Amino acid sequence: MSAVSAAAVKELRDKSGAGMMLCKKALTECNGDMEEAVKWLRKKGMASADKKAGRVAAEGAIHSYIHGGSRLGVLVEVNCETDFVARGDKFKELVADIAMQVAASPGVEYVSPEDADPAMVAAEKELMMKMEDVVSKPENIREKIIQGRLSKVVNEKALLKQPFIKDPSKTVEQLIKEVTAEIGEKISVRRFVKYNLGEGIEKKVEDFAAEVEATRTAT
Repeated sequence: MSAVSAAAVKELRDKSGAGMMLCKKALTECNGDMEEAVKWLRKKGMASADKKAGRVAAEGAIHSYIHGGSRLGVLVEVNCETDFVARGDKFKELVADIAMQVAASPGVEYVSPEDADPAMVAAEKELMMKMEDVVSKPENIREKIIQGRLSKVVNEKALLKQPFIKDPSKTVEQLIKEVTAEIGEKISVRRFVKYNLGEGIEKKVEDFAAEVEATRTAT
């Protein structure tokens, strides 16, 4: 195997965000081939991405996205483990994509299915239990049908379960897992908020016909 230079290790670290020792090992395994080393890191990272779920991610970034026409704005907080990764291009690109995803998903209300309002879920379940096509089913099948429909309702409002706008073949959750594998750190979407211009403001409706009639009657 060819010797790995410190410059090559630094370049791979800058590209991937992975640790120095892991970058050196990747380059060594791939005989100094930078592109193959990136693939090696990604493959190794995907295998261990799920293991990072229990880590604490307290760094990251808050990103704003304003849709064309300035009628819709989004703020999103995405966390990672280190400031180094937070300053990296790959992480910044992910955060920007997630903010855009929120803006493009009007039905999304929370990050993950676990964040669904229990009261909403209970109300939906009660409603489903009274549906004619459910009541007519045997009891052992009824619960499975309701659970399946509840999952569908909850997932439709969860950001992580949405098809990624730039590649609908994967969900936002899968996208985050891929980036986690590539940079070697836990990544999580903590929260988001959407601002729709004029939302909550009671607009006065002008009835010009009634106004003209009132003026005519008064005279």
